[in-house]
Amino acid sequence: MSGLVDTPSSLRTASTRAQRPIGLTSKRMIDIVLAVSAVMLLSPLLIVCYVATVVTSPGPALFRHRRVGFRGHHFDCLKFRTGVTDAPERPRLLEDDHAGPGWAANRKPRVTAIGAILRTSRLDELPQLFNVLKGEMSIVGPRPVTDEDLVRYSDAVDAYLACRPGIIGLWQANGRSTPTHQKRIAYDALYARKWSMTLDAKILLVTIFRRFVFR
Repeated sequence: MSGLVDTPSSLRTASTRAQRPIGLTSKRMIDIVLAVSAVMLLSPLLIVCYVATVVTSPGPALFRHRRVGFRGHHFDCLKFRTGVTDAPERPRLLEDDHAGPGWAANRKPRVTAIGAILRTSRLDELPQLFNVLKGEMSIVGPRPVTDEDLVRYSDAVDAYLACRPGIIGLWQANGRSTPTHQKRIAYDALYARKWSMTLDAKILLVTIFRRFVFR
């Protein structure tokens, strides 16, 4: 499937326009409906991931990392813990920059066996449904970033802050599993400028299609 709005000219100009907050009531209502439905449907899988995480390695089931959200509000982005609790003390292995995410995950001494599976399948991100329910994230939107990352957004900062960060985003729907940092910033700004409920629906459907049909 071709990119949704992936054109060189649109990416170049995406960060040059002022951006008002997007979605608000309509997008928020859809987020709640989708998140509640997903939690109910996936509750057995959530329980399995939770139990597998705490049983196979010591430590909490959830990992919290501070991210910048809508209008600059900070929040704890949730994931299932995929690393060992003493990760900072463990030596890093050299990684091939061109290797896929599965290669890296399976060879990092900091990542647990269950954590490697969760990362590769992206099941580690399921707890972010609760971030959505709390109003900190959206189903579709820019990927949540740290304060340090946001500095690199330059004139695209307003576009990022106009959105709730999303579990999935435009760059995924366009088939970019590992985009460059600058390309990802351009996608985030482009999403904010071109946002519509129709675009969200397309991103959601294309991402699901790519994930489960063209694996």
